[in-house]
Amino acid sequence: QVQLVESGGGLVQAGGSLRLSCAASVHSSSSYAMGWFRQAPGKERDFVAGISWRGGRTDYADAVKGRFTISRDNAKNTVWLQMNMLKPEDTAVYYCAADNYLGSPSKSQHDYEYWGQGTQVTVSS
Repeated sequence: QVQLVESGGGLVQAGGSLRLSCAASVHSSSSYAMGWFRQAPGKERDFVAGISWRGGRTDYADAVKGRFTISRDNAKNTVWLQMNMLKPEDTAVYYCAADNYLGSPSKSQHDYEYWGQGTQVTVSS
């Protein structure tokens, strides 16, 4: 079983930065690809970024490329999402997810078995 707890959300002005953290309570988090997704009110939950279990492969949604960076430290069982140059359209609840897969991170939420409770990110204009 995997438990994921996100933190680091909050209110920030456009152009600002936030760093989200996802702490994993697992026997061995290094066996999981990890992803960040987000869901704005009235919209579907969308892929934001993903990272392979060794961290060698990453993938990003087009909307965040060049602004967001995903990273992980398996020794600390933690995944981060560094978000820079934030825009009002980045406002959403951000979820961390784990996929019991050793390959490249999936962009599909249906491939992720475990989810955190989410953390709110609000970007004011």
